[in-house]
Amino acid sequence: MLWQLMENGLEELKLLQTVLVLLTTNTVVHDEVLSKAIVLCFRLHFTKDNITNNTAAATVRQVVTVVFERMVAEDERFKGIVEQPPSVQGNTNRRSVSTLRPSAKDAYMLFQDLCQLVNADAPYWLVGMTEMTRTFGLELLESVLNDFPGVFLQHQEFSFLLKERVCPLVIKLFSPNIKFRQGSSSAASPAPVEKPYFPICMRLLRVVSVLIKHFYSLLVTECEIFLSLLVKFLDGEKPQWLRAVAVESVHRLCVQPHLLRSFCQSYDMKQHSTKVFRDIVNALGSFIQSLFIVPNAGNPAVVGAPTGGSGSGAQGAAQGGPGTGGVSGILTSQAAFEYRGTWIPLMTVSVQGSAKATYLEMLDKVEPPSIPEGYAMSVAFSALLDLVRGITSMIERELAVEEEAAAEFRETHPDQGWQPQPGAHLVWEEMVSACWCGLLAALSLLLDASTDETATENILKAELTMASLCGRLGLVTPRDAFITAICKASLPPHYALTVLSSNAANLSSKAYSIQGHSVQIISPSSESHQQVVAVGQPLTSQPQGTVVLTAKNIQCMRTLLNLAHCHGAVLGTSWQLVLATLQHLVWILGLKPGVGGVLKPGRAVEGPSTVLTTAVMTDLPIIANILSRLFESSQYLDDVSLHHLINALCSLSLEAMEMAYGNNKEPSLFAVAKLLETGLVNMDRIEILWRPLTGHLLEKVCQHPNSRMREWGAEALTALIKAGLAYKHDPPLAQNQRLQLLLLNPLKELSNVLHADIRQKQLESVLQILQSQGDSLGPGWPLVLGVIGAIRNDQGESLIRTAFQCLQLVVTDFLPTMPCTCLQIVVDVAGSFGLQNQELNISLTSIGLLWNISDYFFQRGEAITQELEREEEALQKQAQEKGETLNRPFHPAPPFDCLWLCLYAKLGELCVDPRPAVRKSAGQTLFSTIAAHGTLLQQPTWHVVVWKVLFHLLDCVRTSSTTADKEKIESGGGNILIHHSRDTAEKQWAETWVLTLAGVARIFNTRRYLLQQLGDFFEAWEVLLNHIQSAALSKNNEVSLAALKSFQEILQIGTPVKDSDKAGDAFAAMGVPPVLIDPLSASGPGRPLVRSDSLVERLTRYNGAELQAPPPGEESALEDSALWWSAWNTWYRTGTDSTRPPSGPAEKFSFIPSQPFLTALIQIFPALYQHIKANFSMEDLKKLGVILHGAVSVPISSDASPFILPSFTEAVLTSLQEAVLTSLDVLQKAICVGPENLQVMYPAIFEQLLLFVEFSCKPPQYGRMETKHVANAKYNQIQLFAPAEWVALNYVPFAERSLEVVVDLYHKTACHKAVINEKVLQNIIKTLRMPLGLKYACPSESTWKLAVSSLLKVLSIGLPVARQHASSGKFDTMWPELANAFEDFLFTKSTPPDNLSIQEFQKNEAVDVEVVQLISTEILPFANFIPKDFVGQIMTMLNRGSIHSQSPSFTEAEIDVRMREEFSKVCFETLLQFSFSNKVSTPQEGYISRMALSVLLKRSQDVLRRYVEDERLSGRCPLPRQQVTEIIFVLKAISTLMDSLKKTQPENVDGNTWAQVIALYPTLVECITCSSSEVSSALKEALGPFKDFMQPPLSRVQNGES
Repeated sequence: MLWQLMENGLEELKLLQTVLVLLTTNTVVHDEVLSKAIVLCFRLHFTKDNITNNTAAATVRQVVTVVFERMVAEDERFKGIVEQPPSVQGNTNRRSVSTLRPSAKDAYMLFQDLCQLVNADAPYWLVGMTEMTRTFGLELLESVLNDFPGVFLQHQEFSFLLKERVCPLVIKLFSPNIKFRQGSSSAASPAPVEKPYFPICMRLLRVVSVLIKHFYSLLVTECEIFLSLLVKFLDGEKPQWLRAVAVESVHRLCVQPHLLRSFCQSYDMKQHSTKVFRDIVNALGSFIQSLFIVPNAGNPAVVGAPTGGSGSGAQGAAQGGPGTGGVSGILTSQAAFEYRGTWIPLMTVSVQGSAKATYLEMLDKVEPPSIPEGYAMSVAFSALLDLVRGITSMIERELAVEEEAAAEFRETHPDQGWQPQPGAHLVWEEMVSACWCGLLAALSLLLDASTDETATENILKAELTMASLCGRLGLVTPRDAFITAICKASLPPHYALTVLSSNAANLSSKAYSIQGHSVQIISPSSESHQQVVAVGQPLTSQPQGTVVLTAKNIQCMRTLLNLAHCHGAVLGTSWQLVLATLQHLVWILGLKPGVGGVLKPGRAVEGPSTVLTTAVMTDLPIIANILSRLFESSQYLDDVSLHHLINALCSLSLEAMEMAYGNNKEPSLFAVAKLLETGLVNMDRIEILWRPLTGHLLEKVCQHPNSRMREWGAEALTALIKAGLAYKHDPPLAQNQRLQLLLLNPLKELSNVLHADIRQKQLESVLQILQSQGDSLGPGWPLVLGVIGAIRNDQGESLIRTAFQCLQLVVTDFLPTMPCTCLQIVVDVAGSFGLQNQELNISLTSIGLLWNISDYFFQRGEAITQELEREEEALQKQAQEKGETLNRPFHPAPPFDCLWLCLYAKLGELCVDPRPAVRKSAGQTLFSTIAAHGTLLQQPTWHVVVWKVLFHLLDCVRTSSTTADKEKIESGGGNILIHHSRDTAEKQWAETWVLTLAGVARIFNTRRYLLQQLGDFFEAWEVLLNHIQSAALSKNNEVSLAALKSFQEILQIGTPVKDSDKAGDAFAAMGVPPVLIDPLSASGPGRPLVRSDSLVERLTRYNGAELQAPPPGEESALEDSALWWSAWNTWYRTGTDSTRPPSGPAEKFSFIPSQPFLTALIQIFPALYQHIKANFSMEDLKKLGVILHGAVSVPISSDASPFILPSFTEAVLTSLQEAVLTSLDVLQKAICVGPENLQVMYPAIFEQLLLFVEFSCKPPQYGRMETKHVANAKYNQIQLFAPAEWVALNYVPFAERSLEVVVDLYHKTACHKAVINEKVLQNIIKTLRMPLGLKYACPSESTWKLAVSSLLKVLSIGLPVARQHASSGKFDTMWPELANAFEDFLFTKSTPPDNLSIQEFQKNEAVDVEVVQLISTEILPFANFIPKDFVGQIMTMLNRGSIHSQSPSFTEAEIDVRMREEFSKVCFETLLQFSFSNKVSTPQEGYISRMALSVLLKRSQDVLRRYVEDERLSGRCPLPRQQVTEIIFVLKAISTLMDSLKKTQPENVDGNTWAQVIALYPTLVECITCSSSEVSSALKEALGPFKDFMQPPLSRVQNGES
């Protein structure tokens, strides 16, 4: 009934309602009835009436739905019943649906017919259809597929329909679209191509979307075809609308990540399959690119305009676009993309994550719509973003699940490793690999073209998430590619950055050509219409112009920071890219590193070129902050990522350094600063990054020639070390030695850097470390001390000063806190500061430090010893295990002693420093230390001290002194004057030698009893003596004299220190500065003395006398004769060598020892002799004599003479002469009290003394030296100013004293056998002959007077002895000597000086008289014991004396006095007395005297006669003076003779004599006529005595005869 109504076209709407009610209210209508009802609706749909049409269409849709709903309901009902699946036949018969239930069968038939209808075939079931449109059919198909996917998936029959009917249908309908090329003319193709028809095309795409969405799993192959078609529709040659619809379809796929994953698994991962997923993405990319690449670039504005003119808004936007050149306001207000002149607006097309299509929904349109400009781009853009978002979020979700599972697994099975399912990972990796290229290409292009902040943000976010995902999946290339893209976008266009360009090259070399879509990775264009926010300088080695940063660059930079901050863990090697970019940006923005490596906006250091807008200025602190946070967040990275970060920073830093080479431009410090920051925040695991971090800073940055770079390197390194030490590690550093050493090691390594600024920084940080962590350094001390000690002379003062501050701090504050094993290092370091030559004061202060250190050793001796011994045991054990011997300096000595030895050795080195002040200070300190603390040493250690320290030092000093330069040192620095005694290096070394020798001798002296217990004391003694000898013989007066002082000291001849109860005095005597004594003499506050008993004893023993009394029972050791003889030999060698006169002609430079030296030398002998007298032999005495003689003969240099020579009025001995006589005195006293056999030495002593006596007249020669002699007073004025080089001493007092000694000694020893045998008396006389003979010619008047008196004394003692031994013949040779002596004296050849006064003359005459008296009393009376010849000589002498004693040189007035009348008288008297003495034993003697008388008388006669003659002849002229004198003499002699004759017994006078006397009378009378009054008076006296002859002749008168 309803059918008929339909056919008649009545009540259509009612009909439709009825059908609908019938079908929906119950399930009665089935099969044919149902099909009839449906056909009825279809027929109504195609009526002319619009309303009916629409209602029918709606009804049809509803009916179709109802049919399927029924089926679904039916399935529900039968769900529980398990069916036997029917045997599937080859299902050829389309009607064989017998297996289906009723409702299903209806649905099946309906669907099958719909397909038939769309395909324009006759339906099977819907009998009676008259007409049908494809569009409607497709819509129905789509709705069924979309609403009831379950039906198709559950029932094979339906699936079969899908495969067999729907898909081929779709493919067939697509064909016109595929073949069509837009713009190809119809003429070109042979057959007219059917144009794509928008409604069908659009509906087909909808069907395809549904198919893919729901039935992908069923239709794998078919979907591959569909998708490939879809990709083709995006081609640029297809019509705009087709591409728009295709993009919408693609967008629909993009929001379904799971679907995309299936594609990837089904196609891309299969071997011979199309890479569908990749193609989709690439197609999207190409599509976007193609939108920018405009075919006719002639007029971009026209092309860019929408074709359909849909609304003036879009049109206006296009015309205001860059094509017209004007930048209108629209640009900024509307989001858009703009690339190379193409401007595409961006519309909001759909909410993110859902694909809301516009054109796919235009079911009513028949004509293709006009697509507004920018629509396709906007959809494609959304699709891209959704694709990225979907994929990444899906994979990340799954990754998170997997990680959770892994964590759980690890908790439950801690011993096993977690194995993830490989499948999932492969899929993810494939998806990313497939899509990254296309995505990157599209996104980079869009990023470059984007003018909208939000769009840019979205693009960046997509790139960021992709980069992070690639990182998590371990896909390095894509990760780096995305990061590079962000980096490039952050930097100004065309910015030269090697890291990035090399990376981009890698990428662009992979040309991705996919089914004709070539995807280029487009490099950003430079025409950026962006707001410029900053202008700065590029970071390049060559200075270039400025570069510009836009707001977009800054936005990208923030993304980059975000990436690094949030995804640092997956960056790996791309840290390099990220950091390099950041470094450049930071540089352009002018951020500079501050404390701790934090970047701060710097001043525009590079000049005015850095310009920042206010916008960016407000951003800068935020950026800086994010930068810092980025590195702070490195503490959350795992170790591997952290290493990546560090490596990246290091290589960045290397690049920055490369750039900074060769110019002093400000370098980029970004990398260094960030290395520091990273280190500081990762202190808790510093160990793992310490080596690469510090290694780079040390080896590369700190060595860099650019000072700013270096400075920062050092800053970073030292900051890290300080932070590392200050950080509260767990376990603490004190328990983790390895870590502490690791941290300190770079500090030590810095010492190898040659740049002073670095070392300065290093030392400053050491100072800070000491101040903050000094107490807890522990095992780090050797490193720290090593740093302090690594000073070199080429480093300049300020460095050394800083280092020294550190050392001072260590010595004052930290000695107790450091391990005792480091004390030795402290000593070495202090020593090295002493040795540096940059700063004298530091050298001197460091010697003071060494003293303080020694003091510390002394106070803490006990504790240090224990600790060192423990350490020693441990080392010993290790060494034994390794089978090695323990190797440390001074090994066998105990460790504490070794410490001392090191200290001594260091001071010893300083004692031979080239600078005199250092040597002096070091020497004083060394000897004071040994003196003060030596008691602590073990006895065997002294052996080392003596041989390795003291003697070694003496050797060095001796060598240096002997080779020192004799050049005069000019006074330095203008205002410093050098004293003349120190103005050559040699003289300065002399001082050192003196100090050293004195110090060593003092130690030998004070520690004698200790040293004697050592086995080789004798050898040591010999060596010391050898040193003393070589010093004594050195050609320097100061040294030689000091050597003798030391000699005296070790022989303990010195005067001991008095008042030695005060410790200070004893020290002062030893040259210890009083400042240093305090800690010794009292235990200071809070310093209890350790081992009080022994130390106090030792101290008091030391503070007592400087010379320690040896313990009882050891005195004998001091008397050890071997030692004394060794000393005697030394003395003898020294004496011989120093007094030996220079051989050869005197050279200007031959060295002559000084008087004080010789004095000291000789003064040593008496004391030395006391110890060796027992075996002192003649041989030794001879040696001594040579030395004494030599010493006395040495002249004095003329400069010194005024000080040494006595003033000439007083005859004084010099101290040297005193010493010589003292020595002889000591000897003779010893002989005197000694045994008999010693007396043979007397003659030798006499000989020696007599030699000295000779000096009075004949001063000794010293080699061939020219000397001026200081003779007697009358020459002394001339003498002093005579320009002689050398002055001989005034030997007179010395000779005279010697003579007195001789007389005394002879007095004592005249009767000794030796004295008699050795003819001592003869020698004395022989020696005295010289002064006696010279008489007035003697250098000094006193000499001959003393000689005479001595002679008289000696003879008074000696003559009796001689007479006694006359028979022995031992005195035979003496007599002639004596006679000669008398003769030489009484008849001297010298004339008295003119200025001799009369009184003086009379005194001298009295002396002569005394001699004659001696002859008359001591010699003549004993003539019978005396040889005849001698007596004869005496007589002749007396004879001469009685007349010839005149001196022809006096004035008239004095003549009577000067005639030596007294002397003549005595001679006469003696002569006469002797002549007429009745004691004459033999006639011969009397004869001699008579002879003498007659000669005398005859001579007188002659003189008188000649006088009378001459007087007569001369007339009035007076006679010559001599003649007058002579006559006066004769007259006086005659009167004397007369007197003598009267006094003599008459019987003794020979008759002849009388006759001769009387015969004189006439001649006398003749003389009366003479005119001279003098003669007259003499004549008167001579004539007087003749009255006694006036007697009457007795017999004749008596006899009366005539």
